[in-house]
Amino acid sequence: MCGITGIFDTRGGREISRAVLERMNDSQHHRGPDEGSVHLEPGIGFGHRRLSIIDIATGQQPLFNEDGSVVIVFNGEVYNYQSLIPELQALGHVFHTKSDTEAIVHAWEAWGEDCVKRLRGMFAFAIWDRNRQTFFMARDRMGVKPMHYAVLDDGQLLFGSELKSLLAHGGLRRDLDPLAVEEYFALGYAAEPRTVFKQARKLPPAHTLTWRRGDAQPVIKEYWDVHFTGGNPIDPVAAQEELRRRLAESVKLRMIAEVPLGAFLSGGVDSSAVVATMAGLSDEPVNTCAIGFDVKAYNESEFAQMVADRYKTRHRLEVVKSDDFGLIDTLARLYDEPYADSSAIPTYRVCQLARKHVTVALSGDGGDETFGGYRRYRLHLMEERMRAALPYGLRRPLFGMLGRVYPKADWAPRVFRAKTTFEGMARTSVEAYFHSVSILRGPMRALLFSDAFRRELGGYDAFSVFQHHAARAQTEDPLALIQYLDYKTYLVGDINTKVDRASMAHSLEVREPLMDHELIEWMATLPLSHKIQGNEGKVLLKKAMEPLLPDDVLYRPKMGFAVPLANWFRGPLKARVREAILGQRLADTGWFNRDYLAHLVDAHQNGSRDYSAPLWTLMMFEAFLRNVMDASGSAAPAQALAEAA
Repeated sequence: MCGITGIFDTRGGREISRAVLERMNDSQHHRGPDEGSVHLEPGIGFGHRRLSIIDIATGQQPLFNEDGSVVIVFNGEVYNYQSLIPELQALGHVFHTKSDTEAIVHAWEAWGEDCVKRLRGMFAFAIWDRNRQTFFMARDRMGVKPMHYAVLDDGQLLFGSELKSLLAHGGLRRDLDPLAVEEYFALGYAAEPRTVFKQARKLPPAHTLTWRRGDAQPVIKEYWDVHFTGGNPIDPVAAQEELRRRLAESVKLRMIAEVPLGAFLSGGVDSSAVVATMAGLSDEPVNTCAIGFDVKAYNESEFAQMVADRYKTRHRLEVVKSDDFGLIDTLARLYDEPYADSSAIPTYRVCQLARKHVTVALSGDGGDETFGGYRRYRLHLMEERMRAALPYGLRRPLFGMLGRVYPKADWAPRVFRAKTTFEGMARTSVEAYFHSVSILRGPMRALLFSDAFRRELGGYDAFSVFQHHAARAQTEDPLALIQYLDYKTYLVGDINTKVDRASMAHSLEVREPLMDHELIEWMATLPLSHKIQGNEGKVLLKKAMEPLLPDDVLYRPKMGFAVPLANWFRGPLKARVREAILGQRLADTGWFNRDYLAHLVDAHQNGSRDYSAPLWTLMMFEAFLRNVMDASGSAAPAQALAEAA
């Protein structure tokens, strides 16, 4: 695992400044504290920060082919590289290392742009081929590893694992993209391929970028997508056996390392399944790490302990206090752009704990999306059955009216909170799902933004992100459709972003066996009944794990990885939230309706409404403005992050 960055002159062979390249590289020191190197030649500069995991002795980067005409910088792991090496050697390629990085170099020589189709793993890399005068970038299928880039006005292309490396160049304009801001307040992140900066982009998952020097534009291609068929006739028992086999294969591939290795163990089904599988593949006790909370409603540590005891793991637990909110500014610097998932706090802490004992940790991320675990999936399917009973032309006016007049009853028992259901019934399936996952829903964003900001949006709505992906989903299955939407949005923009930044802040590599693309492809062939039955989610995974995990772990209510925001904003953060949201920094943007900001703060703090999620979203936007936009120098955020870590 590493940090990569670089500069490509798309128009010719102009000299690249070593000082600028090294500044960009050093901004990502936390991603690779073991070594740092740069490569310069006319019109090209590549930088690399290394966290040594595989082939520690000879796997340094930037790395070259036999004659030095092809150079690569690579972040991630290719788990099938050991099987690729003999195949490439048979084609005449000579290896000087035992690294997966060199396997990519020779795969590029052998198969060109199609080399990515042969790679199994998590990766983001850039290649310069001098003979072909071609620059090539790629990102893994699920977007586990990040890749940012920007084309400057003078024709230079900048790229980097994190936006801070592009900012460190000094030539990137810091103009904010209003469309990204609209997406942020809807979803909690700027959705791929957008970033908060107009001039910068994210390379989407499963995409490549090829730019032949002298061409006016790059060619950006998608090389993979998940296709939900749902027609696999496999019976439940055979499916359970096949899932255990596939999970074991995926976990085994991700246990290859030359450094201490362990796993996160939250006590949930996904991480527990990974740990149980690891224990069956290892002769040594598995290292496991867990975070507990001093508030019982948020604490799953007893269930993690059950799994640790069953498999006699080397288990480490740290209890996080319920007032652990001192990370707000650190997180703003860490993510480089607004990011609103408050579970970034415990994720940061569990990575901090794990790094004390291991360099690589396996996680259960991706399990909810792949196996059908989110409660919102079951609610959506229930609404879909209701929507199917009435034609859209009748539903929209009837339930639209009920949704408008029914009160928002956050304080009431769940059975009486019908407003969201009414609103969902008045929408199409995709509209309803977007509405259900939005932090500030459409009517709230209309009140939040000023007239001036709405003019800048020019009618743009973040729902366009979901419309775009839904049009490409190629499925009529209601569960498959929203799984597909989550793969393209929430999993990439929220989960993978959170884990990558939090782990790399502590120089920890996290591997996700439940995001193995071959496992995902197989699960996409299974019908809905293998995922959700009635009010039970993850049916196949739970049944497959029954011989390996306690029922108390498999069949208890899902808790999630949450923090007590509502209490913070009425207690220890009461003054801070008021100062941040009603203060000068947000006002200076001219983008927000101050009367509505005051309503959000007052209504939450007097207990009449629970606006904790919108308030956190606003606080993190204000923290981004202070810590990134107002940073006195381009290297300031990276320096402050290093000091915090």
